[in-house]
Order: sequence, then C-alpha cells, then structure tokens
Amino acid sequence: MSESSGRTTGTPRAPGRARRADPATEAFVTHRNLLFTVAYELLGSAADAEDVLQETWLRWAAIDLDGVREKRAYLVRIVTRQALDRLRALGRRKESYVGPWLPEPLLTTPDVAEDVELADSVSMAMLLVLETLQPVERAVFVLREVFALDYDEIAEAVGKSPAAVRQIAYRARAHVAERRPRGSGSPAEHRAALRAFQRAVETGELQSLLDVLAPDVVALSDGGGVKHALLRPVVGAGNVARLLAVGWWKRDGERSVELVQINGGPGLLVRVDGEIDGVVAVRVEHGRVTGAYHVRNPEKLSRVHRQTAMTR
Repeated sequence: MSESSGRTTGTPRAPGRARRADPATEAFVTHRNLLFTVAYELLGSAADAEDVLQETWLRWAAIDLDGVREKRAYLVRIVTRQALDRLRALGRRKESYVGPWLPEPLLTTPDVAEDVELADSVSMAMLLVLETLQPVERAVFVLREVFALDYDEIAEAVGKSPAAVRQIAYRARAHVAERRPRGSGSPAEHRAALRAFQRAVETGELQSLLDVLAPDVVALSDGGGVKHALLRPVVGAGNVARLLAVGWWKRDGERSVELVQINGGPGLLVRVDGEIDGVVAVRVEHGRVTGAYHVRNPEKLSRVHRQTAMTR
C-alpha cells in the first residue's frame, strides 16, 4: 500500500467485489481499455503500453480528484505524456534493432473489427505509417483522428498551444494520407481471400499463392535477431509466393495455421509442434493479399495467447 495515498500501487484491473472501489480506482478501471489503446497506438508495443499504464496509475493515484473536472480527459493526458517519454526512448532502441521492426501483434476481440475506424488505426499497416511521424505528430494525429479529442485537450496533453496543435494535426494528417494503405472490397471478399491464403500457405502450392497475392504485395518479417526472418521487405507476387512456398514455411516440425483476428484484421496464428511460432497479419484489398506482416520475435508474441480488449 502507498503510505501517502492509502491506495494500492499495482495497476487495478477491476473493482473489488467485497466493497465499492474508491473513485480513483473506479475511474481508472472504467477507462483502462481506452488508456491501453492510446498507449499502444503511440508505441506499437503492448509491453511498453502496460508499463505506461502502470506509470499512469501511480500518478493518477496521487492526484486530489476534487480538482479534476473530467476524469477521462485527465487520464488521457497523463497516459499521453508517459507514452511520449517512452516513445522517445523506444526510438533509440529501434536504431539497434536487428532486421525490420514490426509492431507487437495483438489477438483482438471481435468488437475491435466491428469498429472499422478503430480496426484501421491499430492495423499493422497503419501502425507502420505512424512510425514515420515524429513523436508529438504521432500523439496529435492519434488523439485527434482516432479519439476525436478537441485541440485544447490535445494541447494540454502534448504541452503545445492549441494553435500549434492545429498546425501539427494538419501536417500529420497530410503525411498519413500520402502513405496510408486503403482497404477496399466487401467482407465476403476479405474472408474468401483469407481462406484461400490460409490454404495456400498450408500447402505451399506456388500457383495457389500467386492466385491470391496482389502483383505489388509486400512481405515483412520480424525475428528480432532471435528467430530467422527477412532482413528487408520482399515485394512482388512471385517473390512473396516463393518465400512462402519454400522459405520459413518449410521448417522441421508439425505445422498448423489458425485463422484469427490480429490487430482488428485478418491474420494467421502459426504453430510448430503445438507451440506458437509466429503470427502473420494480412492486409486484403479487392480480394487479394497486398500485405503480409510476419512476427516471429518471441518477445512480441505474449499477447497472442489471449484476446486483448481495445476501445475508443
């Protein structure tokens, strides 16, 4: 227990059943999924997002709530500031990362996919676009475009004036618009393409892969220097098909592939001898796979054993 506040310092997950939670705990638990989503979108790492939530709770627990008018906005402000500090440190870590860096994949709940805007904002493709923004630009874009905060609230969160935030938001929006992938096609087309992709990956049949891959498909993989992975992107249906047919898929051991929801979109959970070996997040446009994001780094696979709830 904290002597100063009388509250527990561990990050609370649910109010106690024996007695009503105190107002600070109740507010934090109410908005916890939102705070995690904000931190994850800013960091691309669930592990770092959880650390940021712990830091946010410690600061929140020490606050006199009598002076807080809007608890949600105040909590978002704290989590944004903590995430920005962590984001700058992550940038230094990524400079020495072995091979391509991909976001930490999340096995998401079905309701994430139902919120089209949320699903797009946490997709692997979009998180990689956000990586090209400066930390404050990323925070402003996420808070404005995804969570619809007003400019005054964002200004308090990032330590800028509302006028400066408007300019940053304009630049960030234009930057993302030039780079963001645009999904298209019906849900039925997406499901058919994903099933075809799963069958093709399971069999390693080259023509089946060529039939489901878009001509300009891009494949990226992240082994973190621990597991075998590509050291650079592979582009083009022929190259990606050969990679899937004779590359990482042809390894020793009994393999299985399960269709799952990764970051609000379609993906494959790959097991070798019953153990999770990796995740392939898939982007589908017009019934063809246009992006395959393969994560094998064991340190990034802890959140694919159970579903993660996210919300706006």
